[in-house]
Amino acid sequence: MTLGDKLRKAREERGVSQAVAAAGVGVSLRTYKSYELNESTPQNRQIMERLADYYGLNINYLLTVGDDFVFSAEEKYGSKGRREARELIDQVIGLFAGGEMSEIDRDEAMQAIQQAYWDAKKENTKYTPKRYRDDSDKKEK
Repeated sequence: MTLGDKLRKAREERGVSQAVAAAGVGVSLRTYKSYELNESTPQNRQIMERLADYYGLNINYLLTVGDDFVFSAEEKYGSKGRREARELIDQVIGLFAGGEMSEIDRDEAMQAIQQAYWDAKKENTKYTPKRYRDDSDKKEK
């Protein structure tokens, strides 16, 4: 079930219009509609938390494994990390297209790829000049 499907179901169960839901979450109607139509996803974890709070849902229900990965990459590495993580997920999804693979196996493969991404990022910080490292990089050493 996609984020859009989950939001639509929660909104219909609550018996509110998209306009009311958008106002309750604090986003524009156009933005909210794009979430329900799966045309876009929330740009940060705070919006996802507001969606979960508005509908009384656990945020983990709304997040996919990929969403959590993208938000974590953004928190650690900024917009470049978010973009790289999103590109990685899109490429991996392409690998799964048309194949016969259980959802559990797909999730495990995605988690393994995400772990490889984190390991590569951590390894690359060893080669970042000290003046460009932030405090969290120095503490990991």
